[in-house]
Amino acid sequence: MDNGIDYDLQSVQQVRDLARFGEKATKEIATYSEAQIDKIIRNMVRVAEAHAQELAQMANSETGFGKVEDKIFKNTLASTVLYEYIKDMKTIGILSEDKAKGIIEVAEPVGLLMGIVPSTNPTSTAIFKSIIAIKSRNGIIFSPHPSAAKCTLRAAQLMNEAAVEAGAPQNIIGCISLTTIEATNELMKRPEVKMIIATGGPGMVKAAYSAGKPALGVGAGNTPAYIERSADVDLAVRNIIASKTFDNGTICASEQSVICEDVNREAVVAAFQRNGGYFMTAEETKKVSALLFKNGHAMNAKFVGRSAEVIAEGAGIQIPHGTKVLIGEQGGVGNDYPLSYEKLTTVLAFYTVRDWHEACTLCIDLLQNGIGHTLSLHTQSRDIVMEFSVKPASRILVNTGTSQGATGGSTGLQPSFTLGCGTWGGSSVSENVGPQHLINIKKIAYGIRDLVPQNPPTNTYNTAAQPTSSYSPAINHCTSPDEISRAAASQGGYTAASSCTAAPQVSSCGLPPAGSDPAAGLERLTAETLNYSFGGSGQGCSNCIELGADKPITKEDLADMIAAMTKAINGN
Repeated sequence: MDNGIDYDLQSVQQVRDLARFGEKATKEIATYSEAQIDKIIRNMVRVAEAHAQELAQMANSETGFGKVEDKIFKNTLASTVLYEYIKDMKTIGILSEDKAKGIIEVAEPVGLLMGIVPSTNPTSTAIFKSIIAIKSRNGIIFSPHPSAAKCTLRAAQLMNEAAVEAGAPQNIIGCISLTTIEATNELMKRPEVKMIIATGGPGMVKAAYSAGKPALGVGAGNTPAYIERSADVDLAVRNIIASKTFDNGTICASEQSVICEDVNREAVVAAFQRNGGYFMTAEETKKVSALLFKNGHAMNAKFVGRSAEVIAEGAGIQIPHGTKVLIGEQGGVGNDYPLSYEKLTTVLAFYTVRDWHEACTLCIDLLQNGIGHTLSLHTQSRDIVMEFSVKPASRILVNTGTSQGATGGSTGLQPSFTLGCGTWGGSSVSENVGPQHLINIKKIAYGIRDLVPQNPPTNTYNTAAQPTSSYSPAINHCTSPDEISRAAASQGGYTAASSCTAAPQVSSCGLPPAGSDPAAGLERLTAETLNYSFGGSGQGCSNCIELGADKPITKEDLADMIAAMTKAINGN
């Protein structure tokens, strides 16, 4: 619209309005019960299913990426399949109670969310983030990718309308319609926004983490798929083809490289050729690589999510009819081997190694370009799985396609379109992000141990004059005269006085000086100190304890005496 105000300024103002409305709605929904929230989510799922095809067609038409039938499935995965997984998940009220430890965990929403949406999954990601936001009682505002703004806005509007229809506050789900960099930056920094869920390119994720507030971001993927010698080769290849061609490779977890061994290379190549894989010549590989990448390793957006036929035509190469995936052999990893990087389209790199040790090293090298994301194994050996379990990947998928496996379609993983990469990939989480990441957990803790002494000892002597000791505080000093008397009397042959006001000396306390050897101190106390008469001219208190001159004390007597004194000090 032309109202005399610059477009970028209008977009910033829109964001401010969305943030204010969203904050108000978020404060209201934070008071909702579990039953109210479930009613809202069920209606959102119903609407998402009803519009799955419409949204898929919009996304495909607007971006040119992927396939409509696969985008329909992604919309279903983000709604119906997700709901079945999270419907019984506790995100409201008391989460758990441990009566033995006296701990109660209580869930609270984190507040208004910002959701960054990629062009590769523009409607499914919006549906997914809307549902997990409401499940955790948070509002959300979306910042769509400019090349997918219309379909993302439509998805957000449908989710908001469905939520409000079922009882949610107005404006609980919002979306920027005037897309600008300024609008996205403004939304990131708005004080009303308490957390950012960033799904997109590395630059956008880095910006989210730099916004000065909590963020859940994901990194790039570069999934290697290792077909180990014990694998069912035909099944492995069929899974890889199905995964890589799913929505034409737009899911960041899709396979990027295939690794086989010398012993099964021939079988792997033949299986790919039977299932629509085309092995390019070295010259054809160079042409395709030059087409796919620009400015280093940045992928040409024109060929993201495109069919093998479209890529071949663009590169000027001839391929057999029915080709599903283009495969280029690579001799290493890095700048000289472009296909070793992420390719969100129907192209695979291909490697051959001697054994699993070499495959292990190669997988680590490949993961450096998509570290922390996903690794794929096709094997019948549990030992191999455990050997690869230490690799720097948050999802290690076995005998399944990675597009469907990582997102929870073909595995038991939580359905998600935000896949954490852990600290390897610069993410704050290594899991599939879900409602459990969008709540604060308060802990109510009851006291279970009384650390206040019931009968604290009293010292009537000058504590400043106490001798220091490096031993246990329980026998670090003399206690009250009565306790000393009881301890001494229990040993026999001693008489106790009724009061003691003098500062205790080593001879009367029964402890060696600080820093001395306990054994040597005990010998010295036995040999020297105890020759004194406590009731006469000896060192220490002149009227505390009187030692019988005819009854010498032994080491064993002294040890027993100290033990008795210790028990008295501890209230026993």
